[in-house]
Amino acid sequence: MAEGGFEFCIFDPEGDYTELENAVSIGNSRDQPNVDEGLKLLRKAEGNLVVNTQSLAVSDRPEFFAKLLPKIAELRGSTGRPHWLLIDEAHHLLPASRENIAQVLPEELPSVIFIMVHPDAVAVEALKRVQVVVALGPKAREVIAQFCTSIEIEQPSDGQPPEDDEVLVWDRNSGDSIMFVKPERPRQVHKRHTRKYAEGELGADHSFYFRGPNSELNLRAQNLILFTQIAEGVDDRTWEHHLKAADYSKWFRDIIKDQELAEVAAAVEKNDSLNAAESRKQIKEAITRRYTAPSKTEI
Repeated sequence: MAEGGFEFCIFDPEGDYTELENAVSIGNSRDQPNVDEGLKLLRKAEGNLVVNTQSLAVSDRPEFFAKLLPKIAELRGSTGRPHWLLIDEAHHLLPASRENIAQVLPEELPSVIFIMVHPDAVAVEALKRVQVVVALGPKAREVIAQFCTSIEIEQPSDGQPPEDDEVLVWDRNSGDSIMFVKPERPRQVHKRHTRKYAEGELGADHSFYFRGPNSELNLRAQNLILFTQIAEGVDDRTWEHHLKAADYSKWFRDIIKDQELAEVAAAVEKNDSLNAAESRKQIKEAITRRYTAPSKTEI
């Protein structure tokens, strides 16, 4: 979009786009975005904006979005900018449980991209405005089926899961079948949920717990920053218990979804020549290399 001269505004509930090139970000994990500041930036020519609502509670995000969207729609009506709106984690801002979505969304909402994992978690009124569905991953076909079920339309009859280098593209109004498309590689590396994993609030089911060999402890690390802090404070016996059980690499792989970090941790776990201090140091360094800590936090 930036290369094509199109201006954009991204609603970013999880802090995934803070370091995006060609854009200014407002809001962070501690401070909510200043709406007036954001609108001022959007009024400027070539002004691309990221609205980071990470500091807001999940329950407060839909209301914030409901207040800001009409102002952006008004700006688009008078200036034509921003040309595109991108709404990431759409279920945070337009949840299926919200009852007044029709009042929040303008009657016409052109040039908008909703990014989601589960269409049925997003308000039906928002889904009905979607014209083109792009689905990826091994469950891409299921995503399209779920989308159709949510808005009660007939599903396209064809479409196998895409290959690793393909995505499924379906224009629901064209009458054509699902297309298999090989997208170009992105020019900027973008790791989703980096800040969420580093400093955000992972749920109780996804946190790491330092418990020790006899479960005498129950120290919860709900993100990577707390993980490194707690790791430095626990006794060697507790640290090495989880190290030998390969609990660290398992958490990095299954919950943090960072295969490279998991591989580094697995190598440390298998290295019997390392003492507790050395293994702590190597895993901590691997984390800090890959994730940016908040400016006010030392680890």
